[in-house]
Amino acid sequence: MTAYAIAHLKTPVPHPDVLEYMERIQATLDPFHGRFLVHGPQVDVREGDWPGTVVVIEFPDLATAGNWYDSPAYQRILPLRTDHIDGVAVLVEGVEPDHDAAAFAASLRP
Repeated sequence: MTAYAIAHLKTPVPHPDVLEYMERIQATLDPFHGRFLVHGPQVDVREGDWPGTVVVIEFPDLATAGNWYDSPAYQRILPLRTDHIDGVAVLVEGVEPDHDAAAFAASLRP
């Protein structure tokens, strides 16, 4: 099942290290078939407070996403971003194409 790396970058800044990170990240994604779906747009906040921006990267599955994040190539460049941008990153599994929210809600009822 498709999985996603999602980062909420709360304090994005164009620091030289961050720009180097951006220049190098694709080479770490390619071996894991990762591709950007969302990359730092202006965010239209409709509920709550959301400082900063968001990044979403798609992977074939959760194991592959984890292998990318843990890879030596990615770990080498990660501090270029984390030393300068406060944020949160998660890996999550997607849903099946026929996902039904009502059926999921019914499965959660006692």
